[in-house]
Amino acid sequence: MMLDKAKEVEDFIIKIRRQIHENPELSGEEYETQATILSELEKLDLEIEKVGNTSIIARLVGEKPGKTVALRADMDALPIIEQADIDFKSKNQGVMHACGHDAHASMLLGAAKILSTMKKDIKGEIRFFFQEGEENFSGAKKIIAAGGMEGVDGCFGMHGLPGMDAGYAHIESGYVLTGCDTIFVKFEGVSGHGSAPHLAKDTIHPACMFVTDIQSIVTKNVDPQEPIVVTVGKFNGGTKPNIISKFTDIEMSMRYFDPEARKTVHEAIIRHAKAIADAYEISVDVQIEESTLSLRNDEDMTELAEKTCEKVMGQGKNVPMKRIMASEDMSYYMQHAKGVYINMGYRNVDKGAVYFPHHEKFKIDEDYMKYGAAMFAQFALDFLDSDL
Repeated sequence: MMLDKAKEVEDFIIKIRRQIHENPELSGEEYETQATILSELEKLDLEIEKVGNTSIIARLVGEKPGKTVALRADMDALPIIEQADIDFKSKNQGVMHACGHDAHASMLLGAAKILSTMKKDIKGEIRFFFQEGEENFSGAKKIIAAGGMEGVDGCFGMHGLPGMDAGYAHIESGYVLTGCDTIFVKFEGVSGHGSAPHLAKDTIHPACMFVTDIQSIVTKNVDPQEPIVVTVGKFNGGTKPNIISKFTDIEMSMRYFDPEARKTVHEAIIRHAKAIADAYEISVDVQIEESTLSLRNDEDMTELAEKTCEKVMGQGKNVPMKRIMASEDMSYYMQHAKGVYINMGYRNVDKGAVYFPHHEKFKIDEDYMKYGAAMFAQFALDFLDSDL
């Protein structure tokens, strides 16, 4: 049973996780993390390649021909001052593994350790992606650019969440994570003296009108059954109280599941901004930057992952959970091969493992990691043995 194999390497997984947790590194700067993982991968019978800034692609080629499956874990930390009640706090002040990527990477390393002993039984190839820069959505693109997804038939990833206790998972088909865009809106008018607004073209008032107006796009242009979140996070205009502001800049974040709803909102934001600018006789420029795409689980891959879950954790351990409006660059791998992305529970009230990712007191129940490692390994074997 795969869980039994995971229990055999559980102490190793926990040790590596704590080592990475104590030495967190920001996106694209995971050099020590990469070195830690490489030192362990080099003990296994794998083909290893360093790509991007700090990412790793490790290949395990079985002795029997077959398909190729990619398993992915992220490994970057966040700019947060840690306040978790643990003995292995961050030694890098102001940087913290507050999203559990240390656990993800350690679980994948544990899976590699398990699978490397099963080479003669493996049909095809298993690729292990240890990915930098998930938090800034840069890492997946680097692995793909390096050829990591060439020839891959299916991919699999996971994330720990406090919505379930350790030993439970949430697996469902369809859209499970949102895409994310950053939208920059710049109004330009004519500066002037505050005592003579009729001789200038103010931009602050029209920009305020735009901010209050854009929520009507969500309520009036988008199907109410389709979740969309548009957030204005930055508003900057003016230099002094008695100067009419020539420029006002707005920065917005948008989250979505359905690409068609995304397109509708993009078009409406541009349309509304231009209409307001025209009404006040000023100009406006709208720039939309893609952060990451929405993530949609393939139906057949989801069904396979559900069977894997039952093998590893038993019946009734795949539990329902509300969708969250979070984003992940795992979605880019799924543009190249069908895939599935699952959530694993790390909640344990008695241990204080209750916080959602990105909290300064973030903490996991480390018991969950043996399940994660077993899921990585078992899914790889199940996919390679399947007709998918």
